[in-house]
Amino acid sequence: MITTYYDIALALSLLLTLVYVFMWHKHFDVHITLTFVLVSVTNLGWAMLSRAKTLEAALIANRLTYVGGCYLMMNITFVVFSMCQIRLNRWLRVAMVLVSTAVFVAAMSMGQADFFYKSITFERVDGTVVLTKEYGPVHGLFVAMTLIYFLMSVGAIVYCYIRRNQVSRKMLGLLFFPVVVCMVAFYGGRKLFPRVELVPAAFDIALATCLVIVYRICLYDITDTAVDSLVQSGDTGLVSFDFGFHYLGSNETAKVIFPNLNNLTVDRSIRRDKQMQDIVRPWLEAFRDDEGQDSHYYERDDSIYLVKTTYLYDGSRKRGYELFITDDTENQQHIALMDRYNAQLEAEVAEKTAHIVEMHDKLVLGMATMVESRDNSTGGHIKRTSEGVRLLVEAIREDNVFELTDEFCRAVVKAAPMHDLGKIAVDDAILRKPGRFTPEEFDKMKSHAAEGARIVREILAGTDDTYFQQIAENVAHYHHERWDGSGYPEGLKGDEIPLEARIMAVADVYDALVSKRVYKESMSFEQAHGIIMDGMGRHFDKRLEAYYLAAKPKLEAYYSSLA
Repeated sequence: MITTYYDIALALSLLLTLVYVFMWHKHFDVHITLTFVLVSVTNLGWAMLSRAKTLEAALIANRLTYVGGCYLMMNITFVVFSMCQIRLNRWLRVAMVLVSTAVFVAAMSMGQADFFYKSITFERVDGTVVLTKEYGPVHGLFVAMTLIYFLMSVGAIVYCYIRRNQVSRKMLGLLFFPVVVCMVAFYGGRKLFPRVELVPAAFDIALATCLVIVYRICLYDITDTAVDSLVQSGDTGLVSFDFGFHYLGSNETAKVIFPNLNNLTVDRSIRRDKQMQDIVRPWLEAFRDDEGQDSHYYERDDSIYLVKTTYLYDGSRKRGYELFITDDTENQQHIALMDRYNAQLEAEVAEKTAHIVEMHDKLVLGMATMVESRDNSTGGHIKRTSEGVRLLVEAIREDNVFELTDEFCRAVVKAAPMHDLGKIAVDDAILRKPGRFTPEEFDKMKSHAAEGARIVREILAGTDDTYFQQIAENVAHYHHERWDGSGYPEGLKGDEIPLEARIMAVADVYDALVSKRVYKESMSFEQAHGIIMDGMGRHFDKRLEAYYLAAKPKLEAYYSSLA
């Protein structure tokens, strides 16, 4: 009858271990697996001991029971600390293993030395094996060791219950139950049933509880469940490579996206497959060289996939690369739609802005034309000087010693018609006077430069193009300044005069010379050329001479076409 009890305990432990094998997951703590192995070995020892016919056979069986006796409580302690998310010091773990091993070695000497048992006798009473033992000094260490493991486990569970709210209370209860049951069976079982060991039954209860724990452990380990769900969901493709770009494996979703994966052999270099070599390898190399280059897009069969590259980890160690592939078609279509909408919106805004700018320019040009109609010129001065500025700028851009930008050139040509806006503030009697000005009248006339800058500033205030506003102000304000400092209104000298005003000055004076006014006839091109050349270095920037000479044929051709 007693032998049957031990046989049932052994069979039950083997059955529970088989169930665990079917439930096993690579993320399970290795100490849980060891618990099933140790219990099965220990229960095998109890079953063999119940059938022993001799002292030698009994000693062999008894040694097997101490496999669990020496290591099982230590192993359960490791499981408890792991489940409670308490990290045991590495050297403490080593010390526990060494102490347990030392006690186990001593236990293996039973019947040959007196370290563990000083003496042991064997007899069978009513078919039951009875071993009479006189314990040695190491057995006391064995008892103390198991008691310390018990107290460590209970202490960890209590501490975790009080301080760690991220650990399930159900899990703590499941851990506490088998620990207590085993210790009660170990220390109190023989007092209740002197002829029967309750330890095998307690161990089976511990295994059954472990099955419940491992069933629930995946639910609590959010990292593992997330990874498993990601792999099995079918929405995300996963492909792994080592650092040598050798293929390690992939899930079915990835194989649908990259059919060539079906033909790849594990550990085969991706360099041997054209698709992997041409598409995947550049992704891996980009990530290897710069971890910020971790996202790429791949299009196939009207679908757009987002491919994220990261490291493949084994615990905390980097072992290779992992590709996470998700269908991003809907998102990309939405982005494309928004891009088209934004492009259309930008085009409409640009069109309306251009229309507003055009209206603004026409308004400014209209004001300039109105001012010109009050002057004593024969008309067309604005148009002619603007063309003169354009021809000079083109000549300057030929070798571009001044390093003019396209923006500057456009701004100067556009600002040219605004150079005389200040004349709107000059009295008609002065502005339209057919003869020479008196000194007082000339002083009033000279005020048009500063007044023109003020008007330009007010007209262009609030516009986005502050660069053009500054160019236009300078053209209006300083186009009567002279290189030698004898000009007005500020008496600026040399490079103090903005370049745009120096260019405007050449075009303005040239037009005044070759154009007919009410108080004078037009000069010939030769006469005008002589005056301009004579003014180089005094009235005009000497560096502009070469560009004036380059533009001179076109200037004469233009003015001849107006005759």
